[in-house]
Amino acid sequence: MRDRQRHEAILRILEDRPFISVNDLTAEIGVSAASIRRDIDKLYGAGLAQKVHGGIAALTSRTDRKPKALPFVVNRDIAVAAKQRIAQKAGELVRDGSLIIIHGGSTCFHFGAHIANRNVRVFTNSMPLAAYLAEHGTCQLTVGGGDLHREPGVLYNPVRVEPGFYGSQFFVGALGVSSRGLLESHPLLVRFINEMVGLANEVVVLVDSRKFSERPPTVALPLQRISKLVTDDGLSDSDARMLEDQGVEYIIADREVAP
Repeated sequence: MRDRQRHEAILRILEDRPFISVNDLTAEIGVSAASIRRDIDKLYGAGLAQKVHGGIAALTSRTDRKPKALPFVVNRDIAVAAKQRIAQKAGELVRDGSLIIIHGGSTCFHFGAHIANRNVRVFTNSMPLAAYLAEHGTCQLTVGGGDLHREPGVLYNPVRVEPGFYGSQFFVGALGVSSRGLLESHPLLVRFINEMVGLANEVVVLVDSRKFSERPPTVALPLQRISKLVTDDGLSDSDARMLEDQGVEYIIADREVAP
């Protein structure tokens, strides 16, 4: 199979699957992993797909693609540099000695990992983040109880139980952001967000700029309920104006400039 044929085959696969690993492509197309990695580099260089750790992901269009929530272990390794910059910038908002609530999702995971050794108490329902903090962190940790939902990786009790605390900040991610608010596709995450909002003094949204292109079906939280939003320097001028028109204070996590 020639290069062009392989590229077309990979793009056809991505029409139905938002992500595919190098190993799966090797098996499906029947060429070496080295050839697949070269194909991924060429598709990424041509702007036809997103190169991610371990494979390739479909691009997201504002108009012709409905967002699909990727598995956490996949999403965690997409746009890592941007998410880590967002985590570092958000860490500047955290006050020592405070109690903060951290939502599930990959950007919140990177944020939690960044503040793992801060003098704070963290409440989270995210199993991946709780496991990381238990092994690598020194902060105080409280984990929400309930049934384990492996995707999206959270513990949740359908019977509402007041947790008995009030946080200074609720750090939350989202699958999408628009003038309507924070957008999600999983009803469990929508319910959890609404419950936690009432238990925090301010809501801080952590989203990389790709999320302004996503259009999930459900509004989890209107923008009027948001205190601050932290994103990367890929934020477009139109999306920045939208946030300004909605009265949302946003913070840009810029790339480090080499001396």
